Amino acid sequence: MSTPAHRPAEHPVRPHLAVRDGGTVTDRLVEANHRYADAFSDPGMDARPVLRVAVVACMDARLDLHAALGLELGDCHTIRNAGGVVTDDVIRSLTISQRALGTRSVMLVHHTGCGLESLTEDFRHEIEDEVGQRPAWAVESFRDVDQDVRQSMQRVRTSPFLLHVDDVRGFVFDVTTGLLREIDPAA
Repeated sequence: MSTPAHRPAEHPVRPHLAVRDGGTVTDRLVEANHRYADAFSDPGMDARPVLRVAVVACMDARLDLHAALGLELGDCHTIRNAGGVVTDDVIRSLTISQRALGTRSVMLVHHTGCGLESLTEDFRHEIEDEVGQRPAWAVESFRDVDQDVRQSMQRVRTSPFLLHVDDVRGFVFDVTTGLLREIDPAA
């Protein structure tokens, strides 16, 4: 968005991540991939997660899910979007994960200090004013992260497309301590 309220805060770039010689951030990421590929060897895995779990989480850059959950490559399916919202597309991904690739558990991870806590549906109206078309999607903003996790658990548990809804658990990740706090779905 072009309004100051929706412009991301400027953060200093770490020197080893700085864009050099007029390149773009994407150029730097492609360079990093070449270094990665030089040392890469095929782990011989298939697409089925070893732990048979799918993790739905916010896209927030402060969440290093693999490190925070002690996961290794191949352990889980990871589905991320703004807020970790259980949208139709998340249900689509979970359905494929369960029905085609064998997952049985769903872990939902929201977090403290989420950007969706400060947005409203007015965000869509501002976009409509700017570009002349209102987005078809909902912002899915919220005020109470615990209640939002409960809503997400309910959306998963009531989906007619999912085979396994008995092991659906929701958590809030504290971005200042790194700890997960489990949310009681009935509270």
